This record gives sequence, structure tokens and C-alpha cells, in this order.
Amino acid sequence: MAKLILTNEVAGLGSAGDVVEVKNGYARNYLVPQGFAVAWTRGGEKQVEQIQAARRARAIHDLDDAVALKNAIEAAKVRLAVKAGAEGRLFGSVKTADVAAAVEAAGIGAIDKRKVHITSPIKSVGDHEATVRLHDDVTAVITLQVVAAK
Repeated sequence: MAKLILTNEVAGLGSAGDVVEVKNGYARNYLVPQGFAVAWTRGGEKQVEQIQAARRARAIHDLDDAVALKNAIEAAKVRLAVKAGAEGRLFGSVKTADVAAAVEAAGIGAIDKRKVHITSPIKSVGDHEATVRLHDDVTAVITLQVVAAK
């Protein structure tokens, strides 16, 4: 087993700043090369504190604020204009940063692109869904209306 410090949120494993133990192959072949984690060392405690402080600064501090933002996100339909071909197929796909920018442009509020999760790749125009984890206990579903840019 390998002991690691997570530098990014990993679904099913933990958030940035958490110290986790995973199998050696998972650490060596996926987490460390992708930049999701670094090896744990005795001097890494300062690094853990810095990562957790940065996470707290970015997080929505109040549960009530998170619930209010969730209600605003779920009530609105977010419009996202992207380059598309004649049959409605996109050139590329919609990324989490695109979703976060569209939510902010719609005037709903700012969300962190790292907290957005797109369940299946969005590669065509139409209505799609994505989820965003606003707080440890609050997850919102974003309804995206993907349209062809002119």
C-alpha cells in the first residue's frame, strides 16, 4: 500500500489535502502521473495544510449559501453556444470549464470547474445534464442547453 497526499479531488477517494492509502499500482500508474497526488513524506504535513487552506478559501463556506446556489442552478436552464457541424455534432466536446463559464455568464454564480462532473461526453447540440458538488452535502444538477454558435 502507498500513502499519498491528494492534490486534486478524486471521485470515490477524497478531496485535495487528504492523506490516503491506495494500492501501489493505482498510485504509480494513475494518481501520481496524472498529478492527482504526491507521495506522502514527513515534511509533507506543511503541504497538506497549504492544500487544505487553499481548498477552504475556494469552498462555499455556508451550507445555506450552497443550498441557495443549488436552487438557482436547478431553476435555470444554462445556454451554451459551441461550434457545431451541419448535423448538430460538435467539433470536440463540452468541457467542465465551459460549463462553469456558462453558469457564471448566465448570472447564477461562480462555480469551480473542478467540482463539475459531466456523466457522459457532450458531443451534440440539445439538452444535457451535468452535476456540480457545491458543498460536502449539496450536489446540484445543471441543465445545459447546447446550441450551435453562429
